[in-house]
Amino acid sequence: MRVLGIESTAHTLGIGVVEGDGKVLSSARQTYIPEEGGILPSESADFLASKFEEVLQESLDVSGCSFNDIDGIAFSQGPGLGPCLRVGAAAARYLALKHKKPLIGVNHCIAHIEIAKVTTGAKDPVILYVSGGNSQVIAYAEGRYRVFGETLDIAVGNCLDAFSRVLGLQHPGGPKIEKLAAKGKNYIELPYVVKGMDLSFSGLYSDLKRKKLSGQYSDEDLCYSFQETAFAMLTEATERAMAHLDKEEVLATGGVAANSRLQNMLEIMAKERGAKYYGCPREHCGDNGAMIAWAGLLMLKSNDTLDIKNSKINPKFRTDDVDVTWL
Repeated sequence: MRVLGIESTAHTLGIGVVEGDGKVLSSARQTYIPEEGGILPSESADFLASKFEEVLQESLDVSGCSFNDIDGIAFSQGPGLGPCLRVGAAAARYLALKHKKPLIGVNHCIAHIEIAKVTTGAKDPVILYVSGGNSQVIAYAEGRYRVFGETLDIAVGNCLDAFSRVLGLQHPGGPKIEKLAAKGKNYIELPYVVKGMDLSFSGLYSDLKRKKLSGQYSDEDLCYSFQETAFAMLTEATERAMAHLDKEEVLATGGVAANSRLQNMLEIMAKERGAKYYGCPREHCGDNGAMIAWAGLLMLKSNDTLDIKNSKINPKFRTDDVDVTWL
């Protein structure tokens, strides 16, 4: 069985083909990078639409497949930016109708989880899902991926990108902040907000911005302190979920999970608990079509498909809204 997946939740158009037990045959992508500032949804959507034919052909060429070899068409149904989601949904509907293939609407967050599980071998982990738009502590229980903790305001990836703009760095800011942080030596105290297993990053961002504008601190020390504070918050919430659920595995996924310092903190925490840490491979941390294809393949195997009339996008599609039919 092979499924083609289309990812278009924000700045990345990803189209991938996955088969059988999770083998990735292709994962082509193009990413919208604004000249300055953050992502404008309408501009990003225009970019994704303009690149669709090119990325689709690349994915098919690399996979060695034609649509005769494809058993289903999967797309990101949400959560995400409405204009961007519509690009992928419209294309998926067209391809499904034209080639007479089943249509599968995938929750973007769950796709991040499933590609991380299949590529690492994690079985029943507490999952830290961190990206530009999401920060959640998740675990599977009673037929759904349950959210045990999450951000109460902005996601950690959004916080990283926002502060990178204060520093004058081009989007995406996370990797650039990571490089600056590696040169920092002095920890600066910042707001640390964990409420049970929930988190808040807006006060952290505001204080970082004030400290940057004061001119009293180096960019390197601010970035170092930012990472140490934000990632300690995430690690604390994750560990609390592990203790509550008595889990012996922790899995990090999403774009921010590519950060080496966050991986290091989680690995230390897991080791101290006698647990196993799994980090999603870097090539699958960011948004990509292969993760949508793999989640779509799992859903197709359990006959979890959509009629065209029910394929409306859902920009606020929550992780815990999905009945997990394949586990």
